[in-house]
Amino acid sequence: MTKLGSGKARTALAVSAVAVLGVVAACGSNDSGPGTSGETASKVEINRQAAGDITSHGGAKRLSGDQTQAIAESIQRSKAKNVILVIGDGTANQELTLARNYQWGAGGQIPGIDQLPLSGDYTTYALDKNTKKPDYTTDSAASGTAWSTGTKTYNGAVGVDVNGKAQRSILEIAKANGRKTGNVTTTELQDATPAVQVAHVAQRKCYGPVETKEKCASDALGNGGLGSITEQLLAARADVTLGGGWKSFQQTADAGEYNGKTLEVQAKERGYQIIRSGAELDGVTEANQDKPLLGVFADGNLPRLWGKATATKGGGKEPAVTCSDNPEFGATPKLGALTKKAVDLLKGDKGFFLQVESGSVDKANHDADPCGQIGETVQLSDAVTAALEFAKKDKDTLVIVTGDHAHTSQIIETGSDTPGLTRTLNTKDGGLLTVNYGTSLDPGEEQHTGGQVRIAAYGPGAANVVGVTDQTDPFFYITDVLGLDRDKK
Repeated sequence: MTKLGSGKARTALAVSAVAVLGVVAACGSNDSGPGTSGETASKVEINRQAAGDITSHGGAKRLSGDQTQAIAESIQRSKAKNVILVIGDGTANQELTLARNYQWGAGGQIPGIDQLPLSGDYTTYALDKNTKKPDYTTDSAASGTAWSTGTKTYNGAVGVDVNGKAQRSILEIAKANGRKTGNVTTTELQDATPAVQVAHVAQRKCYGPVETKEKCASDALGNGGLGSITEQLLAARADVTLGGGWKSFQQTADAGEYNGKTLEVQAKERGYQIIRSGAELDGVTEANQDKPLLGVFADGNLPRLWGKATATKGGGKEPAVTCSDNPEFGATPKLGALTKKAVDLLKGDKGFFLQVESGSVDKANHDADPCGQIGETVQLSDAVTAALEFAKKDKDTLVIVTGDHAHTSQIIETGSDTPGLTRTLNTKDGGLLTVNYGTSLDPGEEQHTGGQVRIAAYGPGAANVVGVTDQTDPFFYITDVLGLDRDKK
């Protein structure tokens, strides 16, 4: 067997790399031609499960033969009719590895996510508002603003640059170009990641008119601003908007055309179809600019799929736990179902842009809750699977999957303890896995970290994710892939 470090192996790898890069160069910018259509990539099936018994020679390998042709067939023409951007909030490689090990086994694959043919990493730093220098650990507002508008900004900023100037989002540009648009999340619709596509405020907590007057007064409608995040969401008028955050719709506008009316009443007067349950969602058959859909399934964030198993000081030496369902989830629609419904309502001749977020991977990470975190990664997997199933049939859809920033969870040696918080889990393999949270001793206060984050893709334009890029890059290649005029109003 040839060692990977040998000259022959290095030469073979180099030749394969050149072959793939040659295909990128030849096909990356073509819009048509043999071997560059969506039909070729739709035939590519990526299986990244271990080959067999992981204790045997070759049993842990994930590749089945040479991958050059499979990768080449994934490099398609550079224009697409639809783009689905799927975000795992706070989901970097540690979070993906933790979920894979627990739910699917060390040699298993995360459905959808691990089946994307092309991947890379992107840098996620934000900017310091005062010095304008890099802030190496971003939050969800700055990171979301980066990919949605192509502009770096300060932590807490939603859709504005480091000087407070509004930056147009992919969703706004897609709508101006006649495409249908959607925004789906498991968090409050006013939370940073969904907000960056529809709002422009100086501070991410400006959910409704009340908070806006207190936290970012210059953005309030009464002061000549664009209004709170919820008010801007309604004005942005995506065709499909699904998530949580109903309590903010109960606030009352204090200025503008709808002064004195609740934001719920405003939504109705603007023509929105408002639904509050999965059963109602099942009955919706159309969503468009005449009848945009607003589905709000919780007062705050949607409940997490799995119950809590909070890490503790010295918890790595306590008996291992097995994750279980969260009884509070109940009839809450799952993210995979929300994604599929959004796609069904958006697909058609116009083409669409859809952003989907599994937002509570991050929130469970903050809580030092590995079970809650893994369960929301399962939801992320379900969403990607739904998007990928559509893309493979449609043959004209780019699917991009990434996280917005790295987080604190770490897989550590089983049975060990650390100065942080730990919890040991029983895994799919029948083994033990210990998770550490080391940025705080208080659950609920764990912090983001500054590592680069994986980004993967399938479909026309997928080659743009390969290698190391920046978090601002998706704005540019998504709008280019869709053929959008970024200046069109």
